[in-house]
Amino acid sequence: MIRLKVNGREENFNGDPDMPLLWYLRDAAGLTGTKFGCGMALCGACTVHKDGKPVRSCSVSMQAAAGSEITTIEGIPALHPVQKAWIEARVPQCGYCQSGQIMQAIALLETNKQPTDADIDQAMSGNICRCGTYQRIRAAIHQAAKEMA
Repeated sequence: MIRLKVNGREENFNGDPDMPLLWYLRDAAGLTGTKFGCGMALCGACTVHKDGKPVRSCSVSMQAAAGSEITTIEGIPALHPVQKAWIEARVPQCGYCQSGQIMQAIALLETNKQPTDADIDQAMSGNICRCGTYQRIRAAIHQAAKEMA
């Protein structure tokens, strides 16, 4: 039996310990905000927080998630400053990558309250936006940092 906490709720999993956390979140827990992108931890669409750190849930097994606290986009309080900035800066186009982008941005701002453009570019480099909204993402992160200060 694998036990973990997802968005503050105790969860038990009795299946394949090698199953990716992403599939547990989407298929078993019904938390479909976390997206499947590449399945190889290269695009960032599946980014969630594991014990407060951003991880690619497609490459984290349920065994590796055992005993952890997992936060998905659904576990972020409504209109978190990053989400608010995302809306105001009109970041999303297709929207597919946005939950992963937002989760990565929140993790960045939790460790770096006033990131530079270079800090943002480095932290967000593993999150691909096929629509190319990188300048708006950077602007939204700066805006959220000001609001969070």
